[in-house]
Amino acid sequence: MIALRQLKRVPRNHKIVIDVPESIHENQMMEVILLCKEMPKNDKTNKIMQLKNSQYDPLFLSDLQEINDDFNSLDKEVW
Repeated sequence: MIALRQLKRVPRNHKIVIDVPESIHENQMMEVILLCKEMPKNDKTNKIMQLKNSQYDPLFLSDLQEINDDFNSLDKEVW
């Protein structure tokens, strides 16, 4: 079995063309499955809520601490 992945945007006419590689024989049976991703919510309110929630996110806080530790020695230098 060969698995191929192609990401396509839905055009205005709602018709998608699939590019089949030359290595696949003519008249070979194929199964086509459409997986539709949900559109991300990028509105301003959602972004503000994500920023507010980041102050409680342990992974974000640990990353922030690591960055702070990396630059700690540089901060002590006189420029």
